[in-house]
Amino acid sequence: MTQHPFSPLGLWCAEQHPPAFDPEAVTAALQQIRQPLHILRDPHSGVVGVGLEGQAVRGDSDVAGWPHLATLPALFPEWLGDRSFQEVHGVRFPYVGGAMANGIATARMVVELGRAGMLAFFGAAGLDPERIEPALDEIEAALNPIGASWGSNLIHSPNEPDLERKVVELYLRRGVHRVSASAYMKLTPFVVRYAATGLYRDAEGRIQRTNLLFAKISRPEVARHFLSPAPAEMLDQLVREGLITAEEAELARQVPVAEDIIVESDSGGHTDNRPLASLFPSIAAVRDQCQAEFGYARRIRLGAAGGLGTPTAVAAAFALGAAFVLTGSVNQGAVESGLAEDGRKMLAQAGLADVMMAPAADMFELGVEVQVLRRGTMFGVRAKKLYHIYSSYPSLEAIPTAERGPLEKQYFRATLEEAWESTRRFWQDRDPREVQRAEANPKHKMALTFRAYLGLSSRWAIAGDASRLMDYQIWCGPAMGAFNDWVRGSFLEAPEARGVVQIALNLLEGAAVVTRAHQLRTYGVPVADAAFHFTPRPLHAAAATHA
Repeated sequence: MTQHPFSPLGLWCAEQHPPAFDPEAVTAALQQIRQPLHILRDPHSGVVGVGLEGQAVRGDSDVAGWPHLATLPALFPEWLGDRSFQEVHGVRFPYVGGAMANGIATARMVVELGRAGMLAFFGAAGLDPERIEPALDEIEAALNPIGASWGSNLIHSPNEPDLERKVVELYLRRGVHRVSASAYMKLTPFVVRYAATGLYRDAEGRIQRTNLLFAKISRPEVARHFLSPAPAEMLDQLVREGLITAEEAELARQVPVAEDIIVESDSGGHTDNRPLASLFPSIAAVRDQCQAEFGYARRIRLGAAGGLGTPTAVAAAFALGAAFVLTGSVNQGAVESGLAEDGRKMLAQAGLADVMMAPAADMFELGVEVQVLRRGTMFGVRAKKLYHIYSSYPSLEAIPTAERGPLEKQYFRATLEEAWESTRRFWQDRDPREVQRAEANPKHKMALTFRAYLGLSSRWAIAGDASRLMDYQIWCGPAMGAFNDWVRGSFLEAPEARGVVQIALNLLEGAAVVTRAHQLRTYGVPVADAAFHFTPRPLHAAAATHA
């Protein structure tokens, strides 16, 4: 007989369902995550199994039963993360829809996730305030009356600081109380102003926030900026300029810039391609150091992002200690996404390796890259060629004829002179100073012209310009390929069935099942490999549970 390290607590008596001892029956039982699961031992073989429902009695009772080793309580998807996340942000699930730029994370997407009890951020990056404001109107009209939480994106704009300032001013004026800050390498006065505005002490003397900042980071040194109080000199300057009060500045010296940190591993768009299992513990260590160094009263939450395309990946993120998870690439393929239908179909065909790195439009001169879809589009290859040419020649005029031909025929579909003229008109309206710089600096003129192609390529994918299909820039990480493998053969395989809420509920439900399978394995229960694969199914948030 196999010996088990746990001593029986008593006996378990079956009611409707007999105990399960073989791996197949155990797999079926552990799917019932919302019911307590009893760990049992077969008194004859010594094999450990599970029982659903039934009744636990004392070991000296005069009844027939199975030795009862332990009971696992019900496990709800809502309980996978840190409960303080739901309490602070007023949501039901520890799940965030990421802010995909250029409005790909649409107002509709934010609304659908908000109605389902999740938090989502509108993809404001790359948009002027005039285009952001109507989306805020739509979100507010749908979610504010029901008290649902939501947010919008603030992206670091080193080439356009005025745009970053204007977006912050818009958020403060409109009362946008949750913002996801992304692509920051260091703090700027604008993001600090947003975080510090509205700080106050409650009746018990505790510092409270009006604005809740999420900082999306992928490097420990950047995390430290957001995990520390804002720099004193920056706060003092904001006070001198009348942008925050002296009281807000004083309180900002006692709290971190952000209390929610999004640890972004290998993902679509801007990414350092770091694996989550290596990155998350490193950022957690920095968090713990700052928590101890500054003596914060509240614990800082770390969320996980990047590579989360399957329930197993989501379960692994929670096992690492994530307070919440954030998804991006898989939502870009959802029907609520701002990406055009043909782009969503391309994503649905992507495999794990069908991605590549390519120069980023917003940080082109710095050589910063984003991760994009490779299959079905030439954008990545063409963008790399543009950066090679930019690095090799001092000006547009210096580009040799052999290089100019493909650029004019395939990329710009115009002469380089015409391409620059179009670019000049754009910047003349947006920021005339850029035109002045370009006319004085031929290298900057070339950069602006090339950045125009990079910027338009994402807009062609949003607009669905079929004549530019081969130039579509679609931000995508490996999670998309993993997601496609997972949903193959299920109702989520078809692009038209990929609702953002169904994606979220299935990832969370599956993560709970995978977590339960791992729990059972630690008790010595024979868990089949199939137990770690959750098949997508239509789910409804309202009927799931009242956790």
